[in-house]
Amino acid sequence: MVTIENEYLKATISSKGGQLTSLINKATQTEHMWQADAQIWPWHAPNLFPIVGGLVNNELHVDAQTYNLPRHGFARQSTFIVAEANPHHADFMLHSTAETLAVYPYKFAFHILYDLIDNALRITYKVINLDSKAIYFSVGGHPAFNVPFGGEGNYEDYYLEFEVAEKLESHLLSAEGYFTGETIPVELNGNKLPLTRSLFDNDALVFKNIKSKSVTIKSTQNEQGLTVEYPHYKHLGIWAKPGADFVCIEPWLGYADDVTPATDISVKPAIQKLEKGHVFEAPYYISI
Repeated sequence: MVTIENEYLKATISSKGGQLTSLINKATQTEHMWQADAQIWPWHAPNLFPIVGGLVNNELHVDAQTYNLPRHGFARQSTFIVAEANPHHADFMLHSTAETLAVYPYKFAFHILYDLIDNALRITYKVINLDSKAIYFSVGGHPAFNVPFGGEGNYEDYYLEFEVAEKLESHLLSAEGYFTGETIPVELNGNKLPLTRSLFDNDALVFKNIKSKSVTIKSTQNEQGLTVEYPHYKHLGIWAKPGADFVCIEPWLGYADDVTPATDISVKPAIQKLEKGHVFEAPYYISI
């Protein structure tokens, strides 16, 4: 575990998955991260790489070869190296190995950078192409935030405030986690979406083309708020285990397969292409 802190926030990150496990508002001593109750959902904030979501039959197709890659990829289950750490910054790194090459045939270095900037934690995904050719990948966050804050009040007191009022359509997922091609409208009250215990009965809300680049968790009962800002991410998932006291706000670059037959990774929708020797970076921010 590595802990970084400043006068506003204290963050703890685990080498297992490079995962943020704790984010404390020091002014109120409020723990904002879900504490991974194994009986409900055993994660805090998994990092999704080199895919986001599921592949049909867990099959990744690359240059006419088929590989077995589990839902959301292997990063969240991997042990990261602490490449650098100081009181306000930590750099967790995962390097390609024989084991990763057996399921994802590209050479890479994947860094997750954590930086405290006043009342915000910046989380940056950095991918370095170490291969002799272009590589393809998806990447995203899956942070789960405690609702209600500090365990006080009711889940239904809270709502999500989107950056802008917009027409939202959620793309429906099959029972296996693949897109069906169907969508449903998600009605906002202005730019607000109330949190209810039934909101995620049919799995995550997935917005492939969202205009808002930030979402804030707020309560009708107090002035506290937590904002996730994702200026470089095109897609967003919002999810909670039905009945659980958290909500995930998930910035993505990439998403699950459709139920239709899988295609080569190079033409997979929303895939990221990184040329030989190039570096990719995409930060998002959690502010309190």
